[in-house]
Amino acid sequence: MAMIVTTKDTTALSDAELVEMADLCVDREPNFDIGFLSKQREEWVLVTHAREGSKLRGYSFSTLERIGGTPSLLIGLLLVDRNAKADQTLRSILHDQFRRALLAFPDEDVLLGARLTSPDGFRAFAGLEDIVPRRGYKPTGEDRAWGRRLAKRFGAEKAIDDHTFVMTVPASPVGCLDYVAAKGAIPDGAEEFFADLCPEEGQRLIAFGWAMAESLASGKLPR
Repeated sequence: MAMIVTTKDTTALSDAELVEMADLCVDREPNFDIGFLSKQREEWVLVTHAREGSKLRGYSFSTLERIGGTPSLLIGLLLVDRNAKADQTLRSILHDQFRRALLAFPDEDVLLGARLTSPDGFRAFAGLEDIVPRRGYKPTGEDRAWGRRLAKRFGAEKAIDDHTFVMTVPASPVGCLDYVAAKGAIPDGAEEFFADLCPEEGQRLIAFGWAMAESLASGKLPR
């Protein structure tokens, strides 16, 4: 069955939809409950749902904005049902978000920023350029500045180590990209960034990369 993806303003999100979203992880981490999701409705601009028939398979809160003049797609949180179609769900959600980024920022490169809790999350950056952090790369001062900018946008400006890109906040529900790959390889070396990460203690890895204008225009993202 085809995956149907819809995106709308968070102001149009109903309480019934919040219940449906909370039910997707009611019995597992990260335990995004209705109260937490209600706050996300206030903090982010867009909400995306991916459905297979009438069944919700994933959702995301995001925004398209300029940070210091730079076009940015920021994922406040993204949660995918842990089933055999997890990869398709993730790609479907990101495809719709990149399509909207193209409409908002035609002919411009767009930065994608998100908070990760596992190596699987790097699959969201497939096809992007200059991903930070990445294996064998020493971040520049500008990279570290971007880490701090994103931490600020995620509401934790003082909570990031701008050398490791690990953000540590109080261990309550914290937004993240929650996705476990159903199949396929995780980007080489991604595991090393999570060896000492403790998601249950409020730690998140801030990661970002660039969607090139020509890739967005081609409609080939995500791969």
